Amino acid sequence: MRKESDSFGEMQVPDDALYGAQTARALDNFRISGEPMPTAFIQACLNIKAAAAEANAGLGTLDTDIAKAIVDSVNEISAEQLERQFPVDVYQTGSGTSTNMNVNEVLAHLASERLGKTVSPNDHINASQSSNDTIPTAIQVSAALAVEGQVMPAITALRDTIDERGRELADVVKTGRTHLMDAMPMTLEQEFSAWSEALSASQRRLQQCLSRLKALPQGGTAIGTGINAPHGFADQFCFHLNQRLQDDFCPHNNAFYGISTQDVSLELSSQLKGLATTLIKISNDLRWMNSGPLAGLMEIELPALQPGSSIMPGKVNPVIPEAVIMAAYQVIGFDTAITLGAQSGNFQLNVTLPLIGRNLLQGCRLMTASCEHLAEKAIAGLKVNESSIADPLHRNPILVTALNPVVGYLKAADIAKKAYKEQRPVLDVAEEMTDLSRDELKDLLDPAKLARP
Repeated sequence: MRKESDSFGEMQVPDDALYGAQTARALDNFRISGEPMPTAFIQACLNIKAAAAEANAGLGTLDTDIAKAIVDSVNEISAEQLERQFPVDVYQTGSGTSTNMNVNEVLAHLASERLGKTVSPNDHINASQSSNDTIPTAIQVSAALAVEGQVMPAITALRDTIDERGRELADVVKTGRTHLMDAMPMTLEQEFSAWSEALSASQRRLQQCLSRLKALPQGGTAIGTGINAPHGFADQFCFHLNQRLQDDFCPHNNAFYGISTQDVSLELSSQLKGLATTLIKISNDLRWMNSGPLAGLMEIELPALQPGSSIMPGKVNPVIPEAVIMAAYQVIGFDTAITLGAQSGNFQLNVTLPLIGRNLLQGCRLMTASCEHLAEKAIAGLKVNESSIADPLHRNPILVTALNPVVGYLKAADIAKKAYKEQRPVLDVAEEMTDLSRDELKDLLDPAKLARP
């Protein structure tokens, strides 16, 4: 152990720790979950520190050698250091100050070693910044990168898989269902198209949210006034951040709003919840269509991935849709917590920032993996049981709907009721109860034509 000090006094810190007294104090204070902030969040903080150092050097606020040492330290942090040197619990001070200081202390240690002179975590690493603008910015940067780099491509891959399988199954006509009851015919391609369009709609909403997510409050410092940040810092910061990340972040037009609220995080969370509900719908449709094999619908057969029971030999379950449903439920839970957190912007600062950042990133991760699993392990390999589809399709009395314009609704209803009661094909019953020839009825009641009227 070694001694480190902060404004509160001395603290014992492990010899191999790159952090200092404030982080050690936070580790003593916050022992709630044992879960640190996500790596993606820490990486966003590190990129913020590098961009801030470059902006400060360009504006004359920081010596160029110190700024370079900070940037070089960020660039050379190893995966092992990322994992071990940022241990502060998610459930900490609501501004995320402990995580901000953890990052400041680690970079100060590394930059000091690099330069051979003392680099201050507060005066140098944190120059022109506050936890109050850095942590909201880190939330937005890390979430935007996760949406762009992970969630959106995963949705696209799932949608493409659905579209490809739909085209392959365009000629398979099945019984549609409303209220879980038999309805008019449709093709599997048409059924799959609803899933695809729902995913496209989720992508459009996420894309619209991204423009707001990329407006950063960095430079507002403590409450939005920009205290201790030089004129032009916000613009220079975004310029250097965009160079590092090859992105298009910009300064927020109102830093008071950007610091005191988490509206944009709540908006993103809502869109992730919407995506989750779409994945639940797709998963449940797959489960119903796969049900059986004898006492269910058995319209499709999902890939068999593992034994389904510890007691019933030969049982196989729709494990991927079930796993996705659970992940989606968790994202809905994250949204509830973020909703409660977003209302905690008392006066000039929200005080649930670590929770919001963690939940957004976890939600992005779960939605990314869920889309990937549905595409690769369920939809890509599903098989169609055409015999299970064809038999009930041709016996479906609801086909009589096509006769409404010819014989009228009431007459068609009588035909349907008799077909149900006698368990006979509607074609045979309609031939007995109308003046239409069998050939005319075959044409009118052809499921393939009814699927594409």
